[in-house]
Amino acid sequence: DHGHDHEHDHEHGHEGHDLDRCAGLEMDAVAVNEEGIPYFFKGDHLFKGFHGHAEFSNKSFAELDDHHHLGHVDAAFHMHFEDNPDDHDRMFFFLDNKVFSFYKHKLEDGYPKDISEVFPGIPDHLDAAVECPHPECPNDSVIFFKGDEIYHFDLKSKAVEEKEFKSMPNCTSAFRFMEHYYCFHGHMFSKFDPKTGEVHGKYPKEARDYFMRCSKFSNSSDHVERERCSRVHLDAITSDD
Repeated sequence: DHGHDHEHDHEHGHEGHDLDRCAGLEMDAVAVNEEGIPYFFKGDHLFKGFHGHAEFSNKSFAELDDHHHLGHVDAAFHMHFEDNPDDHDRMFFFLDNKVFSFYKHKLEDGYPKDISEVFPGIPDHLDAAVECPHPECPNDSVIFFKGDEIYHFDLKSKAVEEKEFKSMPNCTSAFRFMEHYYCFHGHMFSKFDPKTGEVHGKYPKEARDYFMRCSKFSNSSDHVERERCSRVHLDAITSDD
């Protein structure tokens, strides 16, 4: 239905430029792609990486748009488990009561499916989801968030363990980045331990200071210092554990 798409783009083509991630948006979902680049979902739009304008999600994941009765992406994660070659490098999207599985940006046969079929014991209308590979979780798992409830879904046994993460606000989106786990609540975020949900350190922090390249937007952010640091020529760089 190419004509419809063209009309849709013509009518709403400017909207992506109206969405400003530096205005403090609450994202609907966050997931990394197969190259490790974060994708931030908002409405029917998608921000790729840490800067740049939004684009329509259906440009990258065409079939998400074929189901007009479904809402925006509620939750998303990247299935990146060495032990599970069958599911390796899949991207999963959750919309209302449905789950979509994409491999290399193509919807897999038989999808969308009911969430209850693919992830039995996991509720519909989720708030967030994040992958948790072994040994960061005891077994390869996915952590689902809905309200106060946290569900650890064991991929091999399909067992569901319900938890309550007391020290963390309810997540509106969550993702795993550089082997760390981040829960977003609005435009703030907390780094958490995926096994216990504990938050160590001074959180929540402002997402625009870490996950977006934004010029000065709040009095509490020291952007002058940050800009000065960004011009330093480093001799070497490494990362800790």
